[in-house]
Order: sequence, then C-alpha cells, then structure tokens
Amino acid sequence: MPGQDYFELLGLKRLFALTPEEVETNYLRQSREVHPDYHQLGAAAEQRASLELTAALNEAFRTLSDPFRRAEYLLELEGGPSAADHREMSPAFLEEMLDLRTRIEELRGTGDRFSPELKALEQQLQARHDELLEGVAVRFAEYYAALPGRDPRCPVLLREIRELLNSTRYVQGLLRDLRAD
Repeated sequence: MPGQDYFELLGLKRLFALTPEEVETNYLRQSREVHPDYHQLGAAAEQRASLELTAALNEAFRTLSDPFRRAEYLLELEGGPSAADHREMSPAFLEEMLDLRTRIEELRGTGDRFSPELKALEQQLQARHDELLEGVAVRFAEYYAALPGRDPRCPVLLREIRELLNSTRYVQGLLRDLRAD
C-alpha cells in the first residue's frame, strides 16, 4: 500500500487535532474488517492483500496515534520542509536548551538518579515539549483555515511548523538523555 494516505486508510479527516480515541476507534474498526484471521480460507492473493493492508493499517496507527509523528507526516503530505531542508531553531530556544543540557549534566553527575531536582527538570522539559506541540496544533489549525495553496501565509506556516518540530525533537532528545541510565 505504498503511497496510501494514512488518514484515508483509517477513515479520518486530514487534521493534526485528532484525539487518541478517534485514531484508535477508526484503527480497530478498519483492522477488524481486513485482519488476516478473517481471510484464512480465501485465495492466496486475498490472504496476501489482507496481510499487506493490515501492515499498512498498523503503520498508519503508529504514525497517527503519536502527535509528533502525525505532525511530521502531515507536514510531509502538505509539502512542507523536511528536517534536513530546514534545520533552524530560534537562537533564544537554543540558548535555553544549552542551559538545560548543562543542568542535566550537572544533576546526572551527582549520581542521584532520583533527586527531586532531576524530577523537576524532567517535568519542566515535558511541559516544554507539550507547549511546542500545542504550537504545532495552533499552526496547523491556522494553515487549514488559510486555504492551502491559495493563501500566501501557508508556506510561512509550514516553515513555522517545521521549526517547532525541530525544537520538539531537540527537547525529546534532552528528555531521553535525562531518563537514560
């Protein structure tokens, strides 16, 4: 099923603002219809098609159920810049992250993996992550309200989404580093 739109595959509107329940409900409904267990007595071609569609549904679910992956996928569908094409993040953000990285290294250097300071820093980073994804949601809402392809703001919004996703990925890396043993 290469090239199939994951939103279409799961019967969802092409939006960033989806609830986990919407994605899961549509995934379960679609997978019940095509699951290989229901096609065991079918022809080999039918069984193969069922397996391929099930794999595509699983990938669609993995992608659309994770807000970050969903945003990356949407940005790609809309022809926005990739992470390789547009690596920019604001200097203020990078300075903030450098300070946080230094703080992580200092706290991890104490050897106390369960210190209240580390827990507070993890909560701060998680809040920053969530804030960035909220910014992505706002920009996507503005993008779809602006009539893509006809409004000159659309390319600017797609670049802003890319920058927010770049920043989100950076925060995810800090969280991973903070949680590492």
